[in-house]
Amino acid sequence: MADLEQARAAKRELLVALAGRPGLAVGIAPDADGYGLLVRDTRGGPAHADVPHDVHGVRVRVAPGGPVAPQG
Repeated sequence: MADLEQARAAKRELLVALAGRPGLAVGIAPDADGYGLLVRDTRGGPAHADVPHDVHGVRVRVAPGGPVAPQG
């Protein structure tokens, strides 16, 4: 289980790790009993072995997605 602060720290680290890879957007999403990371792939390619399954115990999921735009 990861709390919100752990997810935020993991997101910062994953953003650095994925820097320079177009078509990937990283966000925080509710997980089974806390928070995890959700990587949206707008490239439409195969599953990404280069995206880790977790970052310091924070679960990472990869899902297909369209264009990403800020909300709110």
